[in-house]
Amino acid sequence: MPRSEAAAFRDVRALGIRHSADSDLARGTVRPAMERVGEHAVPAGPLAVRWLAYELREQRAGVATRARIRLENAGTAPWRSRGREGVQLAYHWLDPLGNAIVWDGSRTAFPDVVAPGDAVELESTVVAPRPPGSYRLAFDLVEEFRFWFQELGSAPLDLPVDVRPRIDVRRLAVRVHGAANSELEAALAAQEEALVTEGAVAVAHVVAEALPAPDWSRLLLDAHSEGYAAVGGAIEAESRADRRRLGAWAPGGGRNPRFDGPLLLPSLLHGLEPLEHEGLPAYAGPDRLFEGRAVVRLRSRSGRPSG
Repeated sequence: MPRSEAAAFRDVRALGIRHSADSDLARGTVRPAMERVGEHAVPAGPLAVRWLAYELREQRAGVATRARIRLENAGTAPWRSRGREGVQLAYHWLDPLGNAIVWDGSRTAFPDVVAPGDAVELESTVVAPRPPGSYRLAFDLVEEFRFWFQELGSAPLDLPVDVRPRIDVRRLAVRVHGAANSELEAALAAQEEALVTEGAVAVAHVVAEALPAPDWSRLLLDAHSEGYAAVGGAIEAESRADRRRLGAWAPGGGRNPRFDGPLLLPSLLHGLEPLEHEGLPAYAGPDRLFEGRAVVRLRSRSGRPSG
């Protein structure tokens, strides 16, 4: 290939070409934003991977980001993805001691067959674990339903990662659905973490009959910081009818990210809006936590004594 054509070929590949039969040239066309991977052991055999470079964005608890991985087929057999089967790029989240926190990370298929000696660059969705802290993110290839390449002797791409809290600041606002009253205003003023009217990262939705416990705001912000976009507490109903109707949300349920029903009187990060369930603001979307320790007393709407 003439020199000018070779240079143009390298430039095109640096912009995101998927394959290259020349692995040495592939390793020389890493985008500047990507971190090169140092030399590492590669086993001989039909299935082996050589990691070339990666780009990883800041990781926040519970948030999905995109990672770029450049890797080479260092074995003697081609890699083929067959829908959700075949060879896929995946990852594990491990603690600093190597214990698995999330074993089956998101899968990314290869768009085409990757022949031996070819290099490919993939974009993978990475969902950071909860809670924030120090982790290891280990990328590996998996032959779905059969084995991980690490089991065949290939080294995973093992990266130390500091997962940050989901929210930068602890600022919670309240929206009252209905007319506020002195009892509610007093309960909100007594919160352990003061509520704000500007610069909030989350908004808690309450009704006029609600009386949050003093630690309510702290527990909601703790859960948002831990990585949840929506947090709902327990409902301590005064009236017998409300206790029957809202029994599933009664205090004592602990913390449950797989709560069956919608969250009631939820606190929602920016961009989320509540619906309505049982006459109360509610949230039934993903990325949510039932925080049974965050208790809201619900007074009777009828004005009659509770029974």
